[in-house]
Amino acid sequence: MYSLRKPSDGAIREFLSAQKDQPFSYAHVAASRGQPPGGYTVDHSRVRLGEGAEAFEQAVRAIREWKMFAMPWLQLCWPDAPIEEGATVAVLLQVLGLWSLNAARIVYLIDEEGADKRFGFAYGTLPEHGERGEERFTVEFHAKDQSVWYDVCAFSRPNLLAKLGYPVARAMQKRFARDSQAAMQKAVQR
Repeated sequence: MYSLRKPSDGAIREFLSAQKDQPFSYAHVAASRGQPPGGYTVDHSRVRLGEGAEAFEQAVRAIREWKMFAMPWLQLCWPDAPIEEGATVAVLLQVLGLWSLNAARIVYLIDEEGADKRFGFAYGTLPEHGERGEERFTVEFHAKDQSVWYDVCAFSRPNLLAKLGYPVARAMQKRFARDSQAAMQKAVQR
């Protein structure tokens, strides 16, 4: 949804309610579990968050609290949404004078135990999103070297308006990856 004015909280709630039961806007649901499908733009970024079990627990807490979206230029609606399959959220941002409200739903969770651990989730786009595709957010603990990593992998295609402003849309995706890494580093190093 695009508008010239920032939507009110009530309008955002109505938007999320209308998107809640909509189908995903792409065919390859849950494909971020493995190799991304062909025909999409793929973005993958990783950053080391620290080391040790405590850093991993802080990273898991940060994922549960949506800290990877703690950026001044966007708003997650709503950061108290549970990290559970089927939860629907929206990302609100302003680009080139337009407000963009983008709906997504959690597709699957990751909670792998053992010597090496992984925690996170993937969410997929709904019809009212500027892109079509999926994004996976995970934190990892590697027992051998005690390293803790934040990993984001996405595959996407632009919808019509994003296609018209494709260079801006790509710049925003890259900015999100950088700022998301910084937000997670801040959350773990507090």
